[in-house]
Amino acid sequence: MTQQKVTATDAALELIEEIKRDHGPIMFHQSGGCCDGSSPMCYAQGDLMISDDDVLLGEIGGAPFYIGGDQFEAWKHTNLIIDVVPGRGGMFSLDNGREKRFLTRSEICSL
Repeated sequence: MTQQKVTATDAALELIEEIKRDHGPIMFHQSGGCCDGSSPMCYAQGDLMISDDDVLLGEIGGAPFYIGGDQFEAWKHTNLIIDVVPGRGGMFSLDNGREKRFLTRSEICSL
C-alpha cells in the first residue's frame, strides 16, 4: 500500500481510545452491507479472521483498518473518513451499547 486510504475524525479517535481501554488492541473491517449496512465494524484484534482478499487501507488510532477485496475494487478511488454519530453500533461491533457509533463518510480521490 502506498498511501493511507482511511482517516478518522477527532470524535472517532476518542471513541477508539475508549474502546481500547475496555478491550485492548482493536481492528476495523469495513462492512459490505448485510445486517449492519455499511458501518465500519470494530473488533478485538484477532476476533475476525482476515482473508487473503481483504485489503489493509491503513490505520486509525493505531488500529488496522481492512476492507473486502471486492468492495475495495468498487471504492478504490475513495478516501474513507471514519466519524462518530449518535446511535447503536453494529450487532457484533465493539461500539455497540455506547449510544454512539462509527460511521463511514467518503471523499473521492483525484485520479
